[in-house]
Amino acid sequence: MKFLQPNLIRLDVEVLHAEDAIRAAGELLEAAGTADASYTDAMVESYRDKGPYFVLAPGIALPHAKAESGVNEASVSFIRLKRAVAFGHKTNDPVDLVFALGSSASGDHIAMLRMLTLLLNDPDKVRALRTARSPEEVLALFSDVNH
Repeated sequence: MKFLQPNLIRLDVEVLHAEDAIRAAGELLEAAGTADASYTDAMVESYRDKGPYFVLAPGIALPHAKAESGVNEASVSFIRLKRAVAFGHKTNDPVDLVFALGSSASGDHIAMLRMLTLLLNDPDKVRALRTARSPEEVLALFSDVNH
């Protein structure tokens, strides 16, 4: 399981549209070898088909697709957008924090969701995600939940 390692984090990414944000987060999974390009495509297709169902809180999206769409290892990437973009969610737009969830067939995805939930339910940590200056600062926010 690869949960937010430095190579899975990019800050102040510039995109114009929601699909670009999903692709940017998916490309980090691809570069790490934890997912194939087909998985990034599947996340975009899921967004096109089902809408912004994965925009779970104000400004926070967790795009994902089925594991069989090209996940090699359970993993999470994170991008913070330089400028928030609309995903089309009635109450939680615009989005500036995007966590791509590469869910595997194993139980690892439950552990990853638990860690994300613990962090994202803490308003202070969400604020800190928006001001972190480096991947290491982002990782430090997870130090007490990454067990």
